[in-house]
Amino acid sequence: MDLQAAENRVSQLHQLLNQYNYEYYVLDKPSVSDAEYDQLLKELANLEEQFPQLKTVDSPTQRVGGEALSMFAKVEHRSPMLSLANAFNESDLRDFDRRVQQTVGENYSYICELKIDGLAVSLHYENGLFIQGATRGDGAVGEDISANLKTIRSIPLRLKDPITLEVRGEAFMPKKSFEALNQKKEENGEEPFANPRNAAAGSLRQLDPKIAASRNLDIFLYALAGIENSQITSHSEGLSYLETLGLKVNQERRKCANIEAVLDFINEWTNKRPTLPYEIDGIVIKVDSLEQQKLLGTTAKSPRWAIAYKFPAEEVVTTLKEIELSVGRTGVVTPTAILEPVRVAGTTVQRASLHNEDLIREKDIRIGDQVVVIKAGDIIPEVLKVLVENRSGEEQEFHMPDHCPECASELVRLDGEVALRCINPKCPAQIREGLIHFVSRDAMNIEGLGEKVVSQLFQAELIQDVADIYHLNYDQLIGLERMGEKSVTNLLKAIEASKENSLDKLLFGLGVRHVGAKAAKTLAIQFETMDALAAASKEQLTNINEIGEKMADSIVTFFEQEEAQELLTELKTAGVNMEYRGPKPISPEENDSIFSGKTIVLTGKLEQLTRNEAKERIEALGGNVSESVSKKTHLVIAGEDAGSKLAKAQQFGIEVWTEEKLLEELKRLEV
Repeated sequence: MDLQAAENRVSQLHQLLNQYNYEYYVLDKPSVSDAEYDQLLKELANLEEQFPQLKTVDSPTQRVGGEALSMFAKVEHRSPMLSLANAFNESDLRDFDRRVQQTVGENYSYICELKIDGLAVSLHYENGLFIQGATRGDGAVGEDISANLKTIRSIPLRLKDPITLEVRGEAFMPKKSFEALNQKKEENGEEPFANPRNAAAGSLRQLDPKIAASRNLDIFLYALAGIENSQITSHSEGLSYLETLGLKVNQERRKCANIEAVLDFINEWTNKRPTLPYEIDGIVIKVDSLEQQKLLGTTAKSPRWAIAYKFPAEEVVTTLKEIELSVGRTGVVTPTAILEPVRVAGTTVQRASLHNEDLIREKDIRIGDQVVVIKAGDIIPEVLKVLVENRSGEEQEFHMPDHCPECASELVRLDGEVALRCINPKCPAQIREGLIHFVSRDAMNIEGLGEKVVSQLFQAELIQDVADIYHLNYDQLIGLERMGEKSVTNLLKAIEASKENSLDKLLFGLGVRHVGAKAAKTLAIQFETMDALAAASKEQLTNINEIGEKMADSIVTFFEQEEAQELLTELKTAGVNMEYRGPKPISPEENDSIFSGKTIVLTGKLEQLTRNEAKERIEALGGNVSESVSKKTHLVIAGEDAGSKLAKAQQFGIEVWTEEKLLEELKRLEV
């Protein structure tokens, strides 16, 4: 085949594959089999290999390509990506409607759309060609995730018209993709994602596009942000126009003449929500006329012409089949409800923590009860209440045992504690849980060493303490179940990389009683080396803010133990870093931030930062992040679905910030 013939065939294949891709991923109406599509794609790839000059950036073969990035570049949005104000009930919606009417008069209509639970993104096309995609970020500046967005098959790399525009939407993970991903994670002994939204966000913020490609993400576009010489006069016209360009727009939308029609739409989808193949967490209501949107304007944070109605926390009924006991790394015995599997807030729930015996008694929870389950903040499964009226009389009361379910040692209840505890230091459950804690994300963060893999290695007697992890080799691992050559190689690389972690990660991983991640960082910054910390007296420790007598006693006792000294020597010999390698916080004298020397509480669901990211950035500015609100709290950062902590802050008259306000302050200080 000569170049001219190849060029003609490549052009034909582009048209065919783009059409088939559109039919499959956007219209959900495939006209050819997967095998036929794959055969044409392979033909195109072969031609591009034979004639490299014919390979273009919008070729259907270019969905995943290139090396993994070292970091994401920053992208300044052409116009701000504002977040929406929230409504939680009919009263909030009617207040919104009243404000709209006061500004635009009585002649207006709304467009209602499903609020997809995913990650907000912006796509930029020039002359019809996809050139860049970015996250919302702080609304003004996002991150360039173009390579990852290209892996989403429903995003066209070339529009049907050669037009320049910016369009915004929500990238998400369908329920089937989410379930398959979590099943794979559990099989690998890794921590599953809490919900599809976190999974989608995590996938699109991977530095390797191949990982994003394997996650089977999707997208719905919902806003036309910038277009040249537009004749479009309404939001609904804009959505229809996006469809003509080949962009995927959600079909479950409705134009509503008044607020009563809006409420009908909300009620309809409150009931139909579980039938969707993707997760939604509410309904977005927008004034349809673009002229009226302009008249209504925006605040610094959100448009006045739109609002997001948030569904209340989903409650489901299921049966509590049994109560299982687990022993943690500190010996605390925790009861867990084993439930008849039930879907709630986007995931299938089979377990819920019951915390302790007192809670079981307080709620009168019995084995065999029908119970109402919710996900607190859409993350943690919780037994809300028992349906006592549904009891048959065959339900069984539960009593905590006298002896450890793992090692049969007698359980004790220490003074001032609610929990029962196993105090046998050789209890296998405590050793195993200690290993799992050591490799966890907030500690040494050894990817590939999830709970199941650690348990497997422990049962095979390949690891008995944390130092053994650094003596694992290829021959020991390759013979284990579900450990192939690639898995073993990656795991050994992750173990080797963890040796370079900062001292605070190691200290937290060692599981010293009462020393959490925050205290570990404080100690690491103060003493800088493990040897200096090990030599510290109780007096030196208690002179540090945040270190009380109980924690100081625990630290001194830990380093006095011969076993602890031997363990640290083994870790040093293995090459594990024993020095602090992180930034030191700015002192109150060195900065003028509101965080300096203040106690701050984070509550609710943050959109742009993870809870740990927010905490680390606040602490780097001299702030103290606390878990509970008290009269000594200076500031509360409230994300979506903030509950009792926000209410308590309001009761005490404590200043409350939104996440956007937090990001503004962090940006000002460039942290």
